Amino acid sequence: MSKTDEFITSEKSYYGKIYSEITFAIDEIQDFLDNDTLRNRKYFSRQAVLKRYIELLDSAKADNKSKSKGFLGGLFNGDKYIGLLDDYKKDHSEEFNQLEKCSKCECLKCTATCRFDSCSGCRSGKNIAYCDHKKTNVAFFDNSEGSIIKLVNNNTGEDDRYLILAIVQDSENDKRYILIENLRDKERFILYYYPKLPEDDYGEITNEADFNYAAAAYENVERQ
Repeated sequence: MSKTDEFITSEKSYYGKIYSEITFAIDEIQDFLDNDTLRNRKYFSRQAVLKRYIELLDSAKADNKSKSKGFLGGLFNGDKYIGLLDDYKKDHSEEFNQLEKCSKCECLKCTATCRFDSCSGCRSGKNIAYCDHKKTNVAFFDNSEGSIIKLVNNNTGEDDRYLILAIVQDSENDKRYILIENLRDKERFILYYYPKLPEDDYGEITNEADFNYAAAAYENVERQ
């Protein structure tokens, strides 16, 4: 198998699975959600980008196969497809990253009346890992640059970089909590979280019940 064939096969296997999961999810839930709710799902409008990529993979495979039958087996032209396909992914990197997240998200096939931030609260690096559809929603983060925030260290008075471990939402009490880890000394904190524009706000937790609720919600989610 040529380098191009290996690339196309690998891409088709990986992104074909994501495309199938999203397509099947839409088919399953579209009769149970109103149009506005369905269109608000981030994967709904981005699905077309992935569909086009699958079509490009199929076309490249067919074209490469026909050229390989010629003299020298397309030795000098085969790798051009890899570059063209990679360029398409780079041009649509935001959509590809979002669709990968959506395929693993607990919201993917959910038809419950949502009490949480849902897709409107989605952000880089974040993925819903648990939701009981009533009170508690837990989002994990993927250790990417989008999972890192800068906050003032109260001990030093200087900015430190913190990795976001999770965001816990309590819909009954309209509270959000952020669990973070200092990248320098690995110390962990739980804070109130207030998503706002242009910048999010955070607050110290003095209520022990709130602290314990957020910690337990985080710890009780099964890791993949």
